Amino acid sequence: MKDGRMGIIKRYGEEVDLALSTWVKLARASSTFQKKSMENIRSFKLTQPQFAVIEALGHLGPMKIGKLCDKMLVSGGNMTLVLDNLEKNSLIERIHSKEDRRAILVQLTKAGEKLFKEIFVKHAEFIKEQMSVLTKEEQKQMSVLLKKLGTGIRDV
Repeated sequence: MKDGRMGIIKRYGEEVDLALSTWVKLARASSTFQKKSMENIRSFKLTQPQFAVIEALGHLGPMKIGKLCDKMLVSGGNMTLVLDNLEKNSLIERIHSKEDRRAILVQLTKAGEKLFKEIFVKHAEFIKEQMSVLTKEEQKQMSVLLKKLGTGIRDV
């Protein structure tokens, strides 16, 4: 039986049904947004992980491979392939740390810096356009609520 206000079929109780409906909407919106973002990133002839490396190094500067893996939530094995491909295209370089010869720093090359400056602004503008279906106030509210949700369930 449908609830006229929200179109929810009541099956598990009002609170559970609302939570499930909200989760489905969040998952679908996230999936759609991610798909659109990936399409935009592919227009730059990059994969999402390659773009993420260029973005991280462009904003945060050179960093150790381990820290880069942590920032991107990926394993070292996956990161090696991404870095190899970026290095083949002369967008990043790996340098041995002077302080710790075992540590390898990754940094953008001049070509990588140029690419970052060209594409990140375009991607940021694309994200702004996608978000424009919400008002600025709605975006602020959603940001607060998503942070509350993420931090709230992380510690449960």
